[in-house]
Amino acid sequence: MKLFRSFYSYSTFTVFTLLTLFLSSCGGDDDGEIAPEIVKLEDSETLFSRSKEEMVTLANIAGYPELAAYLNYDINIYTITYKTDYLGQEIIASGLVAFPETGESVPMMSFQHGTMVKHSDAPTVDTQTYTFLASVASAGYIFLIPDFIGFGSSSDILHPYYRADITASSITDMMIAAKELAYLEGYKFNGKAFLSGYSEGGFATMATHKAIEEDGLEGFELVASAPAAGGYDLKGMQEYFFAQEVYHQPYYMAYVALSFKSTYGWNQPLSDFFQEPYATEIPGYFDGTMSGGSINNKLDTVVADFIAPDFLNNVDTDPKYADIRAAFEENSVDNWVPQNKMFMYHGTADVTVPYQNSVDTYENLILAGASSTTVEFIAIEGADHGSGFFPYLQDVLGRFEALK
Repeated sequence: MKLFRSFYSYSTFTVFTLLTLFLSSCGGDDDGEIAPEIVKLEDSETLFSRSKEEMVTLANIAGYPELAAYLNYDINIYTITYKTDYLGQEIIASGLVAFPETGESVPMMSFQHGTMVKHSDAPTVDTQTYTFLASVASAGYIFLIPDFIGFGSSSDILHPYYRADITASSITDMMIAAKELAYLEGYKFNGKAFLSGYSEGGFATMATHKAIEEDGLEGFELVASAPAAGGYDLKGMQEYFFAQEVYHQPYYMAYVALSFKSTYGWNQPLSDFFQEPYATEIPGYFDGTMSGGSINNKLDTVVADFIAPDFLNNVDTDPKYADIRAAFEENSVDNWVPQNKMFMYHGTADVTVPYQNSVDTYENLILAGASSTTVEFIAIEGADHGSGFFPYLQDVLGRFEALK
């Protein structure tokens, strides 16, 4: 069953939208709220509802009573499709949106998920897995989980992995679409926005925070972000990978190279970066049918046997690597001055996305002029890349609650 089948026919959805706007303009909106122009939302479908009691029970069974303590409302979960830009062309992206059942005005929180490759792992496809995370809406948020470009309704596109600009614009466009859906469905958004995300989602969160401060986002007040366990300094990530004798997630390196080659339109062959047969085989592994673990099994975890020797030894000096060096620089988010609150998190035992990358990024932000009261660094003691997630989620809910 396709999760993206239309809940309304396009014509019905359009007529409903126009009728809503017409009635609002005729004084049908009792609280005087001005109806937004529907510019990003393409379509929506109600998936299911969850009661507060169900979610509290699940959180307690899962061993997270701290999460249960924040759950206050029943929720309704939707899939949406929305318009966004990809390399100068309008495409249709998708994601999950959960609304708390309350008549009060509430803020919005967008959560960015970690690295995925397999299309069936997308939030709008694997809805049962993401329902537990969507329960955060019960804490009093319009809660978003973008699929990211390359998944869900845009699965015909290779995911632009670690492209900061494309990622950020797709997230802010979903925020606009969710605001439009909230109006159409009768939910009240108070204008305040929070950003959160883990692993690649941590990078996406910081990139989006940066983009909102630099470019603005009309109708939204960015209150705080909480990027966690992201690789913010891409050159630092490359240096870390190359310094390892063995790296257990080689598909990360392949994913970045393939993403940059695709989005920048490079003619440079993958054999400049990877040894054979991997250079030839890598594109076929990223067709959406394989998981990251399955791709790892096809690659070599010994760095010197996977990376092309010239690239490994001369990445910083050879002119033929100038484009990828420039891409690392362009997409890094470790050299700017955040003006709005940011909580950075990372597990101290993380060797997948190294803890030191976050430490270095934090120090770079402070050196660039950020205030240590604006940007806070929270070390998750003893946590690796996997075990750091729930301590992060529990802690950040408390910090965001204080700012709502």
